[in-house]
Amino acid sequence: MSVRRHHAALLGAVTAVAAAAAGLVGVTSSAANAASGCRVDYAVASQWEGGFVANIAITNLGDPLSNWTLGWSFGAGQTVSSGWGATFAQSGSGVTATNLSYNGSIGTGGSTSIGFQGTSGSSNPVPTAFTLNGVSCTGGVTGSPSGQPSPSRTPSPSPSPSPSPSPSQTPGGNTTGLVGWATQNGGTTGGGNAGTVTVSSASALTSAIQGTTASVVRVSGTISCSGMLKVGSNKTIVGASGATIVGCGLNVSQAKNVIIRNLIFRDWDDDAINVQYSTNVWIDHNTLSHGYDGAIDVKRASDFVTVSWNRLFNHDKTMLLGHSDDNGAEDRGHLRVTYHHNWFDGTTQRHPRVRFGNPVHVFNNYYNRNSGYGVASTVEAGVLVEGNYFENVQDPYHRGEGSSAPGNLVARNNYLVGSGSGDAGGSVASIPYSYSLDTPSSVKSVVTAGAGAR
Repeated sequence: MSVRRHHAALLGAVTAVAAAAAGLVGVTSSAANAASGCRVDYAVASQWEGGFVANIAITNLGDPLSNWTLGWSFGAGQTVSSGWGATFAQSGSGVTATNLSYNGSIGTGGSTSIGFQGTSGSSNPVPTAFTLNGVSCTGGVTGSPSGQPSPSRTPSPSPSPSPSPSPSQTPGGNTTGLVGWATQNGGTTGGGNAGTVTVSSASALTSAIQGTTASVVRVSGTISCSGMLKVGSNKTIVGASGATIVGCGLNVSQAKNVIIRNLIFRDWDDDAINVQYSTNVWIDHNTLSHGYDGAIDVKRASDFVTVSWNRLFNHDKTMLLGHSDDNGAEDRGHLRVTYHHNWFDGTTQRHPRVRFGNPVHVFNNYYNRNSGYGVASTVEAGVLVEGNYFENVQDPYHRGEGSSAPGNLVARNNYLVGSGSGDAGGSVASIPYSYSLDTPSSVKSVVTAGAGAR
Protein backbone atom coordinates (compact mmCIF):
# COMPACT_ATOMS: atom_id res chain seq x y z
CA MET A 1 0.00 0.00 0.00
CA SER A 2 1.04 3.61 -0.22
CA VAL A 3 2.97 4.80 2.81
CA ARG A 4 1.22 7.19 5.12
CA ARG A 5 3.23 10.40 5.47
CA HIS A 6 2.99 11.32 9.11
CA HIS A 7 6.17 10.11 10.83
CA ALA A 8 6.80 13.61 12.22
CA ALA A 9 3.72 13.37 14.40
CA LEU A 10 4.75 10.12 16.05
CA LEU A 11 5.87 9.78 19.66
CA GLY A 12 9.42 11.15 19.44
CA ALA A 13 9.85 9.35 16.13
CA VAL A 14 13.33 8.28 15.16
CA THR A 15 13.49 7.65 11.42
CA ALA A 16 16.13 6.05 9.26
CA VAL A 17 15.81 5.92 5.48
CA ALA A 18 17.75 3.48 3.36
CA ALA A 19 17.16 4.36 -0.29
CA ALA A 20 18.86 1.73 -2.32
CA ALA A 21 18.79 -0.90 -5.03
CA ALA A 22 18.00 -4.50 -4.23
CA GLY A 23 18.68 -7.25 -6.78
CA LEU A 24 15.50 -9.26 -6.49
CA VAL A 25 16.84 -12.64 -7.58
CA GLY A 26 14.65 -15.69 -7.85
CA VAL A 27 11.42 -13.83 -8.54
CA THR A 28 11.31 -14.74 -12.23
CA SER A 29 13.52 -16.63 -14.64
CA SER A 30 14.62 -13.32 -16.18
CA ALA A 31 15.58 -11.76 -12.85
CA ALA A 32 19.10 -11.04 -14.08
CA ASN A 33 17.67 -8.57 -16.59
CA ALA A 34 15.04 -7.09 -14.30
CA ALA A 35 15.21 -3.59 -12.86
CA SER A 36 15.78 -3.76 -9.10
CA GLY A 37 15.55 -1.18 -6.35
CA CYS A 38 13.84 -0.34 -3.10
CA ARG A 39 13.46 2.22 -0.34
CA VAL A 40 13.06 1.31 3.33
CA ASP A 41 11.76 3.74 5.96
CA TYR A 42 12.19 2.55 9.56
CA ALA A 43 10.61 4.64 12.33
CA VAL A 44 10.41 4.15 16.10
CA ALA A 45 6.77 5.06 16.74
CA SER A 46 6.76 4.79 20.53
CA GLN A 47 9.29 3.80 23.17
CA TRP A 48 9.36 3.03 26.87
CA GLU A 49 11.75 1.44 29.34
CA GLY A 50 12.56 -1.98 27.94
CA GLY A 51 10.35 -1.83 24.86
CA PHE A 52 9.36 -0.04 21.69
CA VAL A 53 7.11 -0.12 18.62
CA ALA A 54 8.59 0.33 15.14
CA ASN A 55 7.06 0.90 11.72
CA ILE A 56 8.76 -0.16 8.48
CA ALA A 57 7.64 1.05 5.04
CA ILE A 58 8.98 -0.80 1.99
CA THR A 59 8.80 0.90 -1.42
CA ASN A 60 9.61 -1.08 -4.57
CA LEU A 61 11.52 1.05 -7.09
CA GLY A 62 12.18 -1.77 -9.55
CA ASP A 63 10.10 -4.27 -11.51
CA PRO A 64 7.00 -5.76 -9.88
CA LEU A 65 7.41 -8.27 -7.05
CA SER A 66 5.20 -11.27 -6.32
CA ASN A 67 6.79 -11.97 -2.92
CA TRP A 68 9.47 -10.49 -0.70
CA THR A 69 11.61 -10.97 2.39
CA LEU A 70 13.16 -7.99 4.16
CA GLY A 71 16.26 -8.50 6.31
CA TRP A 72 18.26 -6.41 8.77
CA SER A 73 20.37 -6.74 11.93
CA PHE A 74 19.93 -5.08 15.31
CA GLY A 75 22.95 -3.44 16.87
CA ALA A 76 22.12 -3.43 20.58
CA GLY A 77 20.45 -6.74 21.40
CA GLN A 78 16.91 -5.74 20.45
CA THR A 79 14.37 -8.49 19.82
CA VAL A 80 11.04 -8.70 18.00
CA SER A 81 8.29 -9.90 20.34
CA SER A 82 5.25 -9.59 18.04
CA GLY A 83 4.51 -8.11 14.64
CA TRP A 84 1.92 -7.41 11.99
CA GLY A 85 1.90 -7.20 8.20
CA ALA A 86 4.60 -9.90 7.88
CA THR A 87 5.92 -13.13 9.35
CA PHE A 88 8.92 -12.25 11.53
CA ALA A 89 11.84 -14.53 12.40
CA GLN A 90 15.00 -13.76 14.37
CA SER A 91 18.29 -15.55 14.85
CA GLY A 92 20.74 -13.69 17.05
CA SER A 93 20.80 -10.08 15.87
CA GLY A 94 19.47 -10.93 12.40
CA VAL A 95 15.78 -10.42 11.59
CA THR A 96 13.71 -11.35 8.54
CA ALA A 97 10.18 -10.25 7.70
CA THR A 98 8.35 -12.18 4.98
CA ASN A 99 5.18 -11.04 3.25
CA LEU A 100 1.72 -12.33 4.11
CA SER A 101 -0.77 -13.49 1.48
CA TYR A 102 -2.35 -10.08 0.98
CA ASN A 103 0.78 -7.93 0.56
CA GLY A 104 3.24 -10.08 -1.38
CA SER A 105 2.65 -8.26 -4.67
CA ILE A 106 4.25 -4.82 -4.87
CA GLY A 107 4.13 -3.08 -8.23
CA THR A 108 6.69 -0.61 -9.53
CA GLY A 109 6.53 2.43 -7.25
CA GLY A 110 4.21 0.60 -4.87
CA SER A 111 4.66 0.28 -1.12
CA THR A 112 3.63 -1.85 1.80
CA SER A 113 4.00 -1.22 5.52
CA ILE A 114 4.68 -3.60 8.38
CA GLY A 115 5.29 -3.11 12.10
CA PHE A 116 6.38 -4.84 15.26
CA GLN A 117 6.69 -4.50 19.01
CA GLY A 118 10.13 -5.23 20.39
CA THR A 119 12.27 -5.28 23.49
CA SER A 120 15.38 -3.19 23.99
CA GLY A 121 18.04 -2.43 26.56
CA SER A 122 19.47 0.94 27.52
CA SER A 123 19.86 1.94 23.86
CA ASN A 124 17.81 1.33 20.74
CA PRO A 125 19.84 2.33 17.67
CA VAL A 126 18.02 2.35 14.35
CA PRO A 127 19.16 -0.24 11.77
CA THR A 128 20.69 1.40 8.71
CA ALA A 129 21.30 -1.54 6.35
CA PHE A 130 18.53 -3.63 4.82
CA THR A 131 18.28 -6.40 2.25
CA LEU A 132 15.33 -7.29 0.07
CA ASN A 133 15.15 -10.87 -1.16
CA GLY A 134 18.72 -11.42 -0.03
CA VAL A 135 20.43 -8.59 -1.90
CA SER A 136 21.72 -5.45 -0.18
CA CYS A 137 20.03 -2.12 -0.77
CA THR A 138 22.86 0.00 -2.16
CA GLY A 139 21.29 3.13 -3.64
CA GLY A 140 19.92 3.06 -7.17
CA VAL A 141 17.95 1.03 -9.68
CA THR A 142 19.85 -1.65 -11.57
CA GLY A 143 19.07 -3.84 -14.58
CA SER A 144 16.80 -3.26 -17.57
CA PRO A 145 13.22 -2.41 -16.70
CA SER A 146 10.63 -4.67 -18.19
CA GLY A 147 8.11 -1.90 -18.56
CA GLN A 148 5.37 -4.17 -17.30
CA PRO A 149 4.20 -2.93 -13.89
CA SER A 150 1.67 -5.08 -12.14
CA PRO A 151 -1.92 -3.98 -12.55
CA SER A 152 -3.71 -2.43 -9.61
CA ARG A 153 -6.23 -4.52 -7.68
CA THR A 154 -9.82 -3.57 -8.24
CA PRO A 155 -12.52 -4.30 -5.65
CA SER A 156 -16.22 -4.66 -6.37
CA PRO A 157 -17.38 -1.50 -4.65
CA SER A 158 -20.74 0.21 -4.36
CA PRO A 159 -19.65 3.69 -5.51
CA SER A 160 -21.37 6.97 -4.79
CA PRO A 161 -20.49 10.63 -5.41
CA SER A 162 -17.12 11.69 -4.04
CA PRO A 163 -16.76 14.75 -1.81
CA SER A 164 -13.00 14.89 -2.42
CA PRO A 165 -10.41 13.32 -4.74
CA SER A 166 -10.07 9.59 -4.18
CA PRO A 167 -6.70 8.44 -2.81
CA SER A 168 -4.77 5.56 -4.32
CA GLN A 169 -5.96 2.11 -3.32
CA THR A 170 -3.26 -0.46 -2.67
CA PRO A 171 -3.07 -3.40 -0.25
CA GLY A 172 -1.23 -3.38 3.05
CA GLY A 173 -1.60 -1.60 6.38
CA ASN A 174 0.42 1.00 8.28
CA THR A 175 -0.39 -0.03 11.83
CA THR A 176 1.75 2.50 13.66
CA GLY A 177 1.53 5.82 11.79
CA LEU A 178 -0.80 8.63 12.78
CA VAL A 179 -3.36 9.46 10.08
CA GLY A 180 -6.43 11.64 10.01
CA TRP A 181 -7.82 14.52 12.00
CA ALA A 182 -5.32 14.17 14.87
CA THR A 183 -2.56 15.22 12.43
CA GLN A 184 -4.20 18.64 12.08
CA ASN A 185 -4.15 21.64 14.42
CA GLY A 186 -0.44 21.19 15.13
CA GLY A 187 -0.50 17.38 15.33
CA THR A 188 -0.65 14.95 18.25
CA THR A 189 2.52 13.77 19.98
CA GLY A 190 1.31 13.03 23.52
CA GLY A 191 4.19 12.89 25.98
CA GLY A 192 6.73 12.81 23.17
CA ASN A 193 10.27 12.14 24.43
CA ALA A 194 9.42 12.81 28.07
CA GLY A 195 10.53 10.35 30.71
CA THR A 196 8.53 7.17 31.21
CA VAL A 197 6.87 6.23 34.48
CA THR A 198 5.57 2.67 34.87
CA VAL A 199 2.42 2.16 36.94
CA SER A 200 0.72 -1.02 38.13
CA SER A 201 -1.95 0.24 40.56
CA ALA A 202 -5.05 2.43 40.28
CA SER A 203 -3.63 5.07 42.62
CA ALA A 204 -0.36 5.31 40.69
CA LEU A 205 -2.18 5.53 37.37
CA THR A 206 -4.55 8.21 38.66
CA SER A 207 -1.63 10.33 39.85
CA ALA A 208 0.56 9.83 36.77
CA ILE A 209 -2.00 10.95 34.19
CA GLN A 210 -2.97 14.21 35.92
CA GLY A 211 -1.77 17.72 35.10
CA THR A 212 -0.30 19.17 31.92
CA THR A 213 3.38 18.22 32.22
CA ALA A 214 4.46 16.05 29.30
CA SER A 215 4.92 12.43 30.33
CA VAL A 216 4.78 8.86 29.05
CA VAL A 217 2.82 6.58 31.38
CA ARG A 218 3.39 2.87 30.89
CA VAL A 219 0.69 0.61 32.31
CA SER A 220 1.87 -2.80 33.51
CA GLY A 221 -0.24 -5.78 34.56
CA THR A 222 -3.94 -5.56 35.45
CA ILE A 223 -5.33 -2.49 37.19
CA SER A 224 -8.77 -2.71 38.81
CA CYS A 225 -10.67 0.49 39.54
CA SER A 226 -14.06 2.16 39.26
CA GLY A 227 -15.49 5.33 37.75
CA MET A 228 -13.52 7.57 35.38
CA LEU A 229 -9.87 8.59 35.80
CA LYS A 230 -9.16 12.11 34.52
CA VAL A 231 -6.43 12.49 31.90
CA GLY A 232 -4.49 15.74 31.57
CA SER A 233 -2.78 17.29 28.54
CA ASN A 234 0.46 16.13 26.89
CA LYS A 235 0.18 12.52 27.95
CA THR A 236 0.97 9.22 26.31
CA ILE A 237 -0.70 6.33 28.11
CA VAL A 238 0.65 3.08 26.67
CA GLY A 239 0.23 -0.47 27.84
CA ALA A 240 2.96 -3.03 28.18
CA SER A 241 2.09 -6.35 26.56
CA GLY A 242 -1.17 -7.59 28.11
CA ALA A 243 -1.79 -4.45 30.19
CA THR A 244 -5.45 -4.35 31.25
CA ILE A 245 -7.73 -1.80 32.89
CA VAL A 246 -10.74 -3.45 34.54
CA GLY A 247 -13.85 -1.74 35.91
CA CYS A 248 -13.10 1.90 35.10
CA GLY A 249 -12.32 4.20 32.19
CA LEU A 250 -10.23 7.18 31.12
CA ASN A 251 -11.83 10.63 30.95
CA VAL A 252 -9.97 12.98 28.58
CA SER A 253 -11.62 16.23 29.68
CA GLN A 254 -10.47 19.78 28.88
CA ALA A 255 -7.18 18.40 27.64
CA LYS A 256 -5.00 18.62 24.54
CA ASN A 257 -2.41 16.36 22.94
CA VAL A 258 -3.19 12.91 24.36
CA ILE A 259 -2.35 9.42 23.08
CA ILE A 260 -3.98 6.26 24.50
CA ARG A 261 -2.43 3.11 23.11
CA ASN A 262 -2.05 -0.66 23.48
CA LEU A 263 -4.43 -1.17 26.41
CA ILE A 264 -7.11 -3.77 27.11
CA PHE A 265 -10.31 -2.35 28.64
CA ARG A 266 -13.07 -4.56 30.02
CA ASP A 267 -16.05 -4.42 32.37
CA TRP A 268 -15.98 -0.63 32.68
CA ASP A 269 -18.82 0.84 34.75
CA ASP A 270 -19.29 4.10 32.79
CA ASP A 271 -17.32 4.64 29.54
CA ALA A 272 -14.02 3.01 28.65
CA ILE A 273 -12.67 6.18 27.00
CA ASN A 274 -14.56 9.47 27.11
CA VAL A 275 -13.30 12.56 25.27
CA GLN A 276 -14.96 15.90 26.02
CA TYR A 277 -13.89 19.53 25.57
CA SER A 278 -10.57 18.20 24.27
CA THR A 279 -8.51 18.44 21.08
CA ASN A 280 -5.76 16.45 19.38
CA VAL A 281 -6.42 12.98 20.79
CA TRP A 282 -5.21 9.71 19.26
CA ILE A 283 -6.82 6.44 20.47
CA ASP A 284 -4.92 3.58 18.89
CA HIS A 285 -4.45 -0.22 19.09
CA ASN A 286 -6.67 -0.91 22.08
CA THR A 287 -8.96 -3.89 22.77
CA LEU A 288 -12.33 -3.18 24.41
CA SER A 289 -15.09 -5.55 25.53
CA HIS A 290 -17.86 -6.29 28.06
CA GLY A 291 -18.47 -2.69 29.16
CA TYR A 292 -21.48 -0.83 30.50
CA ASP A 293 -21.91 2.28 28.35
CA GLY A 294 -19.80 3.71 25.53
CA ALA A 295 -16.51 2.12 24.55
CA ILE A 296 -15.02 5.24 22.92
CA ASP A 297 -17.23 8.35 23.09
CA VAL A 298 -16.28 11.78 21.75
CA LYS A 299 -18.47 14.76 22.60
CA ARG A 300 -18.88 18.35 23.84
CA ALA A 301 -16.95 20.35 21.23
CA SER A 302 -14.00 17.94 21.08
CA ASP A 303 -12.02 18.11 17.82
CA PHE A 304 -9.05 16.74 15.85
CA VAL A 305 -9.38 13.13 16.99
CA THR A 306 -8.19 9.89 15.37
CA VAL A 307 -9.52 6.49 16.48
CA SER A 308 -7.48 3.74 14.81
CA TRP A 309 -6.67 0.02 14.89
CA ASN A 310 -8.91 -0.82 17.87
CA ARG A 311 -10.74 -4.12 18.31
CA LEU A 312 -14.17 -4.16 19.99
CA PHE A 313 -16.21 -7.27 20.79
CA ASN A 314 -18.97 -8.45 23.15
CA HIS A 315 -20.30 -4.92 23.52
CA ASP A 316 -23.38 -2.90 22.55
CA LYS A 317 -22.74 0.87 22.29
CA THR A 318 -19.30 1.25 20.76
CA MET A 319 -18.55 4.79 19.54
CA LEU A 320 -20.78 7.82 20.05
CA LEU A 321 -19.81 11.11 18.41
CA GLY A 322 -21.88 13.99 19.79
CA HIS A 323 -24.03 13.23 22.81
CA SER A 324 -27.20 15.25 22.24
CA ASP A 325 -29.36 16.68 19.44
CA ASP A 326 -29.67 19.99 21.32
CA ASN A 327 -25.94 20.61 21.82
CA GLY A 328 -25.36 22.28 18.47
CA ALA A 329 -24.21 25.57 20.01
CA GLU A 330 -21.11 23.78 21.31
CA ASP A 331 -20.66 21.12 18.67
CA ARG A 332 -21.12 22.88 15.32
CA GLY A 333 -17.77 23.31 13.63
CA HIS A 334 -16.19 20.68 15.90
CA LEU A 335 -16.42 16.90 16.40
CA ARG A 336 -14.11 16.19 13.46
CA VAL A 337 -12.94 12.62 13.91
CA THR A 338 -11.25 9.96 11.76
CA TYR A 339 -12.11 6.30 12.37
CA HIS A 340 -9.88 3.88 10.49
CA HIS A 341 -8.79 0.23 10.63
CA ASN A 342 -10.98 -0.59 13.60
CA TRP A 343 -12.43 -4.10 13.99
CA PHE A 344 -16.08 -4.08 15.02
CA ASP A 345 -16.33 -7.76 15.89
CA GLY A 346 -19.96 -8.68 16.51
CA THR A 347 -20.73 -5.43 18.33
CA THR A 348 -24.26 -4.04 18.08
CA GLN A 349 -24.39 -0.34 17.18
CA ARG A 350 -22.69 3.09 17.00
CA HIS A 351 -19.76 2.41 14.72
CA PRO A 352 -19.98 5.43 15.00
CA ARG A 353 -23.27 7.29 15.60
CA VAL A 354 -22.59 10.88 14.56
CA ARG A 355 -24.08 14.28 15.35
CA PHE A 356 -22.89 17.65 13.93
CA GLY A 357 -19.34 16.64 12.94
CA ASN A 358 -18.47 17.41 9.29
CA PRO A 359 -16.46 15.90 7.77
CA VAL A 360 -16.22 12.75 9.82
CA HIS A 361 -14.12 10.15 8.03
CA VAL A 362 -14.85 6.43 8.43
CA PHE A 363 -12.47 4.39 6.28
CA ASN A 364 -10.93 0.92 6.02
CA ASN A 365 -12.75 -0.50 9.05
CA TYR A 366 -13.86 -4.14 9.24
CA TYR A 367 -17.50 -4.68 10.27
CA ASN A 368 -18.58 -8.24 11.07
CA ARG A 369 -21.99 -9.47 12.27
CA ASN A 370 -23.10 -6.12 13.70
CA SER A 371 -26.70 -6.86 14.69
CA GLY A 372 -27.92 -3.28 15.04
CA TYR A 373 -26.23 -1.13 12.40
CA GLY A 374 -22.85 0.06 11.25
CA VAL A 375 -22.67 3.84 10.80
CA ALA A 376 -25.41 6.40 11.48
CA SER A 377 -25.27 10.06 10.38
CA THR A 378 -27.71 12.37 12.16
CA VAL A 379 -28.39 16.04 12.99
CA GLU A 380 -26.35 18.17 10.57
CA ALA A 381 -23.47 15.66 10.41
CA GLY A 382 -21.45 14.90 7.29
CA VAL A 383 -19.91 11.40 7.22
CA LEU A 384 -17.71 9.89 4.51
CA VAL A 385 -17.96 6.08 4.72
CA GLU A 386 -15.13 4.88 2.50
CA GLY A 387 -13.34 1.65 1.66
CA ASN A 388 -14.78 -0.37 4.54
CA TYR A 389 -15.42 -4.11 4.58
CA PHE A 390 -18.94 -5.05 5.74
CA GLU A 391 -19.55 -8.76 6.32
CA ASN A 392 -22.99 -10.06 7.34
CA VAL A 393 -24.19 -6.58 8.34
CA GLN A 394 -27.79 -6.08 7.23
CA ASP A 395 -27.72 -2.31 7.93
CA PRO A 396 -24.18 -1.13 7.12
CA TYR A 397 -24.93 2.62 7.18
CA HIS A 398 -27.90 4.94 7.26
CA ARG A 399 -29.10 8.48 7.94
CA GLY A 400 -31.09 9.32 11.04
CA GLU A 401 -31.32 7.22 14.18
CA GLY A 402 -34.00 7.01 16.83
CA SER A 403 -35.51 10.47 17.24
CA SER A 404 -32.48 12.19 15.63
CA ALA A 405 -32.97 13.78 12.22
CA PRO A 406 -31.01 12.48 9.21
CA GLY A 407 -27.56 13.87 8.51
CA ASN A 408 -25.48 13.63 5.33
CA LEU A 409 -23.66 10.47 4.38
CA VAL A 410 -21.55 9.69 1.32
CA ALA A 411 -20.62 6.01 0.80
CA ARG A 412 -17.71 5.27 -1.51
CA ASN A 413 -15.86 2.08 -2.53
CA ASN A 414 -17.15 -0.09 0.31
CA TYR A 415 -16.92 -3.89 0.04
CA LEU A 416 -20.17 -5.64 0.97
CA VAL A 417 -20.33 -9.37 1.73
CA GLY A 418 -23.69 -10.80 2.79
CA SER A 419 -24.74 -7.27 3.77
CA GLY A 420 -27.47 -4.77 2.98
CA SER A 421 -27.03 -1.91 0.54
CA GLY A 422 -27.11 0.96 3.04
CA ASP A 423 -28.71 4.40 2.87
CA ALA A 424 -26.66 7.39 1.70
CA GLY A 425 -27.47 10.93 0.63
CA GLY A 426 -26.44 14.57 0.76
CA SER A 427 -22.92 15.97 0.57
CA VAL A 428 -19.93 15.98 2.90
CA ALA A 429 -17.14 18.53 3.31
CA SER A 430 -13.74 17.71 1.79
CA ILE A 431 -11.14 15.75 3.73
CA PRO A 432 -8.20 18.15 4.38
CA TYR A 433 -5.42 15.65 5.11
CA SER A 434 -3.57 13.09 2.97
CA TYR A 435 -4.15 9.39 3.50
CA SER A 436 -3.77 6.08 1.68
CA LEU A 437 -6.72 3.75 1.22
CA ASP A 438 -6.24 -0.01 1.44
CA THR A 439 -8.02 -2.01 -1.25
CA PRO A 440 -11.48 -2.60 0.29
CA SER A 441 -11.47 -6.35 -0.42
CA SER A 442 -8.21 -6.70 1.57
CA VAL A 443 -9.43 -4.77 4.62
CA LYS A 444 -10.65 -7.86 6.50
CA SER A 445 -7.22 -9.52 6.44
CA VAL A 446 -5.36 -6.27 7.07
CA VAL A 447 -7.46 -5.26 10.07
CA THR A 448 -7.76 -8.67 11.73
CA ALA A 449 -3.97 -9.03 11.49
CA GLY A 450 -3.21 -5.64 13.01
CA ALA A 451 -6.05 -4.31 15.18
CA GLY A 452 -6.17 -4.45 18.96
CA ALA A 453 -3.70 -4.34 21.83
CA ARG A 454 -0.45 -6.31 21.49
